[in-house]
Amino acid sequence: MASILMAAAEGLPFVKTGGLADVIGSLPAALAEMGHEVKVVLPLYKKIAEKNFQDLTYCASYTVNINYREVPVTIYSQTVGKVAYFFVQHQGYFERDALYGYLDDGERFAYFQKAVIEMLNQLNYWPNIIHCHDWQTGMIPCMVKETHSSDSRYANIKFVYTIHNLLFQGNFGPEMTDSCLGLPYYLLDNGNIRFDGGVSFMKSGILYADKITTVSPTYSQEILTPQYGEHMEAVLNMRRYDLWGIVNGIDTAVWNPNTDPALPYHYNKITMSKGKAQDKAALQKELGLEVNPHVMLVGVVSRLTYQKGFYLMLEKFQELANAPIQLAILGTGEDAIQNAFRDMENQHKGKVCFYRGYNEDLAHRIYAGSDLFLMPSLFEPCGLSQLCSLRYGTLPLVRETGGLKDTVTPYNEFDKTGNGFSFSNYNADEMMNTLNNAINVYYNRPEDWKILQMNAMNKDVSWQNSAEVYNRLYDTLM
Repeated sequence: MASILMAAAEGLPFVKTGGLADVIGSLPAALAEMGHEVKVVLPLYKKIAEKNFQDLTYCASYTVNINYREVPVTIYSQTVGKVAYFFVQHQGYFERDALYGYLDDGERFAYFQKAVIEMLNQLNYWPNIIHCHDWQTGMIPCMVKETHSSDSRYANIKFVYTIHNLLFQGNFGPEMTDSCLGLPYYLLDNGNIRFDGGVSFMKSGILYADKITTVSPTYSQEILTPQYGEHMEAVLNMRRYDLWGIVNGIDTAVWNPNTDPALPYHYNKITMSKGKAQDKAALQKELGLEVNPHVMLVGVVSRLTYQKGFYLMLEKFQELANAPIQLAILGTGEDAIQNAFRDMENQHKGKVCFYRGYNEDLAHRIYAGSDLFLMPSLFEPCGLSQLCSLRYGTLPLVRETGGLKDTVTPYNEFDKTGNGFSFSNYNADEMMNTLNNAINVYYNRPEDWKILQMNAMNKDVSWQNSAEVYNRLYDTLM
């Protein structure tokens, strides 16, 4: 068994903006259950400091060089279950209202990565593997290999780098090379860290890690092409034989319709019909929709961005409004999408509800109370929402891309297999045809619908299978 340090920019149960946090909240625990020693290191954000500081234990203080000055670092820790979490504290860099989106993000996460590398020395903690996640930790393998190679304690560490979303690459100006990263300029000149004229944290992670993973088998193949490669496909093709696609899971203790504290009524596979009907009625009432057990309720829980495919819905605005369905939409994002959904609600009160913002408990109730869950994504590295909807017996309707293709099996009317509905091309007509097919099955083949619901709830969406694949990956490095 291995000693593994996960380095990431966010993670549950402490802080979350996206799916990365869910992975960091679940994968380490699953690996620890298999016998690995797993630790996680995160920045100590304002949200964590406000909520958890009294529970943290002081570990060490030291400095790292950023912008040619020594900047203090303080390390704290807390253990959750079998996983120890380290936190890198710097008030100026991390105790802000948001996690990302600042002009000095490159400097902030260069500091974080330098702090993590020196933390090993300060704590005399030498993992077998450092598993880095997304651009915010992509420079760690490079900095260790280029500046610590003469120290056998560092030289013996192996690196895994996981791409959660290739769209966000951590690309910054070339001046970062020396001032923040402390790297020689020849690494910029020879192309090792250079991308689009500057420094790319993600490119560095891809080139310097011993193994690269991404969050579904289909996405691992898609990103080798110009359509999905975000201009990084040539770099990825250089490492294609070290690239693994491993689909994410979800925490099935948190996402459990039989115990979920956010639900007014609980159910399992046996009591699903009654329980879902009760949750549906409660959700309709909560959202101001007509309380009607017979109408199909379609749920959406998402960031409202072009990536998520909502412009297909806007193209079919009138057809959706006229369809024999109700819509429950929860999310926030681009103004054009938000305004369109608000208009749809205003024009169709009792049939459409748009909740702008994010509400975790309401999200759980939408997963449980909906009949169908809509995810028409342009691209989707893995996707977690379809896994949650499957767990709650709510049939996902997805576009066949990335992890959506890997986890949702389309309905086959002849042998009654499948756990949802899917369409192939990013096309509003295809989406609408698939939705109309789902509507037809819901109203005219209710027995088939129940079979699909049972198939959905029988799908293993836990971390167990994925953790076993990661285990095999680590074995190749050991």
